[in-house]
Amino acid sequence: MPVLRVAGMLLLAWIATGLAVSGAAGAGGAIPATMRAAAIDRKGGPEVLTLHQLPVPKPGPDEVLVALDTAGVGPWDIDVRESLAYWKDRQFPMVLGVDGAGTVAAIGADVQGFKVGDPVYSYAWNNPKGGFYAEYIALPAKAVAHLPSGMSLRDAGAMPVSALTALQGIDDALHIRPGETLIIHGASGAVGSLAVQFARLRGAKVLATASGEDGVSFVKRLGASAAVDGRHGDIRAAARELAPGGVDAVLAFAGGDALETCIDSLKPGGRMAFPEGVRPEPKARAGLTPVKYNALTGPDEYARLNKAMEAFKLEVPIAAEFPLTDAAKAQERMAAGHVLGKIVLRIR
Repeated sequence: MPVLRVAGMLLLAWIATGLAVSGAAGAGGAIPATMRAAAIDRKGGPEVLTLHQLPVPKPGPDEVLVALDTAGVGPWDIDVRESLAYWKDRQFPMVLGVDGAGTVAAIGADVQGFKVGDPVYSYAWNNPKGGFYAEYIALPAKAVAHLPSGMSLRDAGAMPVSALTALQGIDDALHIRPGETLIIHGASGAVGSLAVQFARLRGAKVLATASGEDGVSFVKRLGASAAVDGRHGDIRAAARELAPGGVDAVLAFAGGDALETCIDSLKPGGRMAFPEGVRPEPKARAGLTPVKYNALTGPDEYARLNKAMEAFKLEVPIAAEFPLTDAAKAQERMAAGHVLGKIVLRIR
């Protein structure tokens, strides 16, 4: 699963009072004492995710308080709700969500580079002061980034973990070069739909496997050179047509038999990568060492991501949006499958 990297610092525990903080307004007014948040009091089904009234977290000296506009909904949120998987801080009530966007409402005394009112986005895994399904979130400043030029808060809230995972798969795990051929398996989801665009930015020719005929049309519109239904289409034939000698690389956001077929289409010496959390993981093969990676976050990663998004005018496909009060319904929609793009919560 994605992880948070904050180099050279320790994530702070919950601090309730006594900190020097500069702040004035959240979403156009004074910071309130309490906020609405979608949280769980125990693990279980969608019914355990309910609306709570909780204290607004206070940012520490090197933290930023963000008044959230939009939060992303991902399959990892369901895993946390059902089994507390991957979550170290298990204090209840537990606010879910790992990414989103909003405006800076307050800053800690040691924070530089941000001011109240700045539009920002963030990805923070297992944040000690709560997740993004809330009106406010306190985060380490190194986990926060300024919005790219021209991007809306709605789009920015939908993209952080997905865009970081997609770009780092293309650049860092596979080192895609201009003119190479690449299969992106699971290309119609939140991460895959962005990976198609980043691969195009890097000059690759993409064969995208997608979900259903509408998914095939969707990824072609985003820039895939060719596309095939991952469950019912002939992946081998499509790969041969794109690259008769075999494709250079495979980037997988889904597992199973179709992924193995994608790997069969690699040329000798080809590369394969997938983010942690893909199940089942690809089978071991002679001559192939799959790269399993986690999305990293920090100032350098955000700078590279913003540069890529501004260069390409990234489209962030949003499949559905729900109000914060319907967070459980948003997760039910995610669990139902066939999501073309990202599901988001609108906080304000």
